[in-house]
Amino acid sequence: MNRENFKIALAGNPNTGKTSLFNALTGMNQRVGNYPGITVEKKIGYFKIDKNTKAELIDLPGTYSLNPSSLDEEVVLKVLTDSKKEDYPDALVFVADATNLKRNLYFFSQLNDLGIPTVLALNMVDLVERKGIKIDIDKLSEELNSPVIFLNARKGIGIDDLKEKLSKLKHVEKSNAVDLYKISPKFIPQIKEALSEDNDYIAWVKAVQKTIPQFLLEEEKEAIKLCISKYNINVERLKIKETISRYQYVSNILKKVVTENKKDDITLTGKIDKILTHKFLGYIIFFSIMMFLFQAIYSWASIPMDFIDSSFSSLASYLNKNLPSGPISALISEGVVPGIGGIAIFIPQIAILFAFISIMEDTGYMSRVVFIMDKLMRKFGMSGKSIVPLMSGMACAVPAIMSTRTINNWKERLITIFITPFITCAARLPVYSIIIALIIPNETVLGFFNIQGLVLMAMYLIGFASALVSAYIANKIVKIKGRSSFIIEMPSYKMPYYKNVGLDIIEKTKAFIFDAGKIILTISVILWVLASYGPNDKIKNAENIVKLEHPNLEGTSLDKKITSFKLENSYIGYFGHFIEPAIKPLGYDWKIGIALISSLAAREVFVGTMATIYSVGSSNDGDGVTVMKRMQSEINPETGKEMYSYAVGWSLLIFYAFAMQCMSTIAIVKRETNSWKWPIIQTVYMTGLAYILSFIVYQLLK
Repeated sequence: MNRENFKIALAGNPNTGKTSLFNALTGMNQRVGNYPGITVEKKIGYFKIDKNTKAELIDLPGTYSLNPSSLDEEVVLKVLTDSKKEDYPDALVFVADATNLKRNLYFFSQLNDLGIPTVLALNMVDLVERKGIKIDIDKLSEELNSPVIFLNARKGIGIDDLKEKLSKLKHVEKSNAVDLYKISPKFIPQIKEALSEDNDYIAWVKAVQKTIPQFLLEEEKEAIKLCISKYNINVERLKIKETISRYQYVSNILKKVVTENKKDDITLTGKIDKILTHKFLGYIIFFSIMMFLFQAIYSWASIPMDFIDSSFSSLASYLNKNLPSGPISALISEGVVPGIGGIAIFIPQIAILFAFISIMEDTGYMSRVVFIMDKLMRKFGMSGKSIVPLMSGMACAVPAIMSTRTINNWKERLITIFITPFITCAARLPVYSIIIALIIPNETVLGFFNIQGLVLMAMYLIGFASALVSAYIANKIVKIKGRSSFIIEMPSYKMPYYKNVGLDIIEKTKAFIFDAGKIILTISVILWVLASYGPNDKIKNAENIVKLEHPNLEGTSLDKKITSFKLENSYIGYFGHFIEPAIKPLGYDWKIGIALISSLAAREVFVGTMATIYSVGSSNDGDGVTVMKRMQSEINPETGKEMYSYAVGWSLLIFYAFAMQCMSTIAIVKRETNSWKWPIIQTVYMTGLAYILSFIVYQLLK
């Protein structure tokens, strides 16, 4: 076997510990991309098998068989059946749940028939012992004609054994688990010839699908259609025969290698499930966990947030004082630093959010959430699987919408795609945090509940409620028929693995910061230029004009009046005033209007924009005042009262709760629906709703 550019693929059923093994082998040496031509996430890492062999490891999407029912599952079929593609592996590591070998070996036997050298890694060996199951792996290896190891990926047990087996792995001629010629004697030779394929099972699995795989070449699709038609093949019947034969094969092996003593089963999973999936207690516990999450986001993150905020303010002040005067220095101290600081301050809150979501997934609790929510979701035209994209939407709508591919029914999937942007994402968190801090006092009630945390939770609930109402309306309007099914596996409860949680937090926080950072930095520079220059000489002659109009002003008051005059007469000032009539009914001034427009690209840009505007608009006294304090001291020139009043604050919160302000989300909706129709409808509906509701809120509260 060629050991140069050695590629290994991780395959297996969902929830078998593939991710734990991937993290254990690659550590921080991993990256995330997409498979060529599609938006399915592709995780790649690197590790050393021995001193001389470095391997590339691809973590394939979890699936139960080579009969895909979603785009993610089809990726596995595509990667493992086309040896000419760059992702085709030299070897496979199949991670199996050792407590459920029958179902896992079904998929393994399919992969074994593909002819790729494979190591079978039996994970969760600790649970095997507790359940009283004994597996003879030497006998199992002999029956499967493949290396077999015990593994505890979380504790790193079996990793060295796995590497040793991989280092000695080689091609071995094997007989197929299922005799396909016995199932259909004429079809196999004909389909192999039609597809120019040597391997019996690769030809079979490409042809015997509910729908012909999209990744095949057009001539291959035509060849399959012609072959099926010519020999009058009933594909479904062939699949049933294969399934029966394959399970018979697996059962015969298990009789030889597995012994069970059910009296030794002391697992608590069943007992815990009776509570966490209870028809009343299940919802109460889930709601309580969510409430604790939002309290934690505010309480635990406040100290590091204050530190980051003051650090960036001090840095901007230091640069303002010490850099030589000039446009570049002003750009750095008034544009770049405040813009980046405006997003860096929210790293602690975002990390806490991702930590909670990762722990829920790693412990197995997320599967229970999917189960208990199925009944509720069906009333709104969705399935329990929709809760995964909706929960993922708390991080970012883009991967959340991509994850809807696991929903088989197109109508349920379309509705989930349509409503996911209503869920409060990480990009909304900075906007909510700064506005809530401006209008809601930082106090506690009942000795524990932080009021700001309760308001934040209310915003998340508003997002979830609006998503359900919109789903209900969409379910009544959208006329698409299709069969719906819901199957979910309940993995055993596990303690969260610190490495999985840690890597997940780092990876997702880094992605958010860098993705948002690029946009914010670009927009901060543009905004600074637009705020520092104007279409006439008024900025250049600002001091003389202000002194002439206000002869009695002096000192700090004069400086503030001059900087305010410059901002109003800049390009951005003129643009803000141009759109002000449209947003004034919502309680917004031209400065907020600029932030609304700039955050069309991404919601979190609102904070960076306000930081830039108020830094440019402040007097250059180098006092290190934070953006928050500048916004709190902002006065409405018409009323003489504070600009960010209770009414304006709630109007802004409602606007950002409903408005579709994310170009990436629009793009991914277009890609997933393969049409501009749905993103346009979605954008018009959400933004129109945001304007109307913000108008009502402001008019009621002002």
